Amino acid sequence: MDNNLILNILERVLGTSYKLPRNEMAFFCPKCNHRKRKLQVNLISGRSHCWICNLSAHNIPQLLRKINASVELINEAYQILGTSKSRNYDNVEKTKQAIVLPKEFKPLWKKTNDTLYKHAITYLQQRNIIIGDILRYGMGYCADGIYANRIIIPSYDYVGSLNYFIARDMFPNSKMKYKNPPFSKNIIMFELLIAWNNPLILTEGVFDAIAIRKNAIPLLGKFMSNTLKKRIIKEKVSQIYIALDSDAASNAVDLAQDINNLGIEAKIIDLDKDPSEQGFKKFWTISNQALPTTFSDIINRRLYGR
Repeated sequence: MDNNLILNILERVLGTSYKLPRNEMAFFCPKCNHRKRKLQVNLISGRSHCWICNLSAHNIPQLLRKINASVELINEAYQILGTSKSRNYDNVEKTKQAIVLPKEFKPLWKKTNDTLYKHAITYLQQRNIIIGDILRYGMGYCADGIYANRIIIPSYDYVGSLNYFIARDMFPNSKMKYKNPPFSKNIIMFELLIAWNNPLILTEGVFDAIAIRKNAIPLLGKFMSNTLKKRIIKEKVSQIYIALDSDAASNAVDLAQDINNLGIEAKIIDLDKDPSEQGFKKFWTISNQALPTTFSDIINRRLYGR
């Protein structure tokens, strides 16, 4: 078995890895989205484990299924491993349950005297989100159910079908800030709002993208989904701005390299605060000063921190 081929598959789904001793590779975990690479995968045994959320698998194909990798990649992994258990998951994919908003969803653009509605509006105002943003993104909230006390931010694909939603607890000191639906993140968040003939802006979270407003796509992590990568190639996007959180400079460099490898110009926006904290006006002032990031720029950042 060629370990490099398996590693290539994993990095196509999980992003760039970090080499550890004894054939272990460390990745960012797509389940808990921890800021450090805490998902460890052994390329020989195939076993994997996240030290934060305990996501684990006994072999590579099982891990790929758990992180909702494409059917093609799962079958490709089986072929590389040379196992007789290779199978076609097309029928499984077709019978997956369609994603829908929670039945308890209440729109935030309809004013009510509900106390929780007022809490939700206050929470969003504290994050500099205005009524125009609420309408643009179709935000709502849930008063009960499994998403009780959470702001719901839907995402729609290019034909207007729901492809994901974020559920953010509106109260401080929550044990679980985000409780997202059990569906694949291999989507393009806010796809319906994207103009592909203009430069794109990539952010980590939805609130960062909402603060930026113009052509911003949240990655829901620190790397691009396969669906997003294929789309930017198909649409021949010429320029991408990277606006990851202020504590993710090295991840921004890795992402810039991935984008440059696709033949697309990448610009890293140097932020001292997260985009959602910067605010709309200050972010765009800073973004206008962003410079193209070439491969040599990436090397200089890695070696010399500049």
